[in-house]
Amino acid sequence: MSSTETGEFSDDFQTFLTLVGRLNYTWTNTESLLIHMIAGLTGVRKDVATVIFLTLNTSRARIDLVERLVKMEGQDPALREEVLELTQSMHKTLKLKNKYNHCIYSFDNEGRNASTILMRISDHKDAIKFGKMSPINKREISLVKETILKTETVNKGLWDFFRRRKFPV
Repeated sequence: MSSTETGEFSDDFQTFLTLVGRLNYTWTNTESLLIHMIAGLTGVRKDVATVIFLTLNTSRARIDLVERLVKMEGQDPALREEVLELTQSMHKTLKLKNKYNHCIYSFDNEGRNASTILMRISDHKDAIKFGKMSPINKREISLVKETILKTETVNKGLWDFFRRRKFPV
């Protein structure tokens, strides 16, 4: 019986799983702030902005909406620049969060040496590729920790933006 069958994982993998959970929490908490951004950019009540936010079923769609709203004619260029800077920071952290939420995990015959296998097709000129594997190691753990810190920084930046711009909170 392998360690994955008995529920026993290496310390690195346990740490990694805990960090992925924290990354998801941090991302979800930050993404929900887009409700305030939608309310502020459209002039609607927060409950209306919440319905709009919840109707869009992906993070990318929600960020795209905010970016499209701020790019509309008549928006203050300084506001546009600031919002786009915030959303670009969100895109960067979303990429890693999605990597770990849309992959499968692979182990060796002993249930050790965990790796991720991306569940995404990459189209090339005359072929497709899929199933890219990456080992879960100290480097990946550091990357997840860095992404959590970056997401927390975006979160603080959004709250600062809402206060300065007097967006509904």
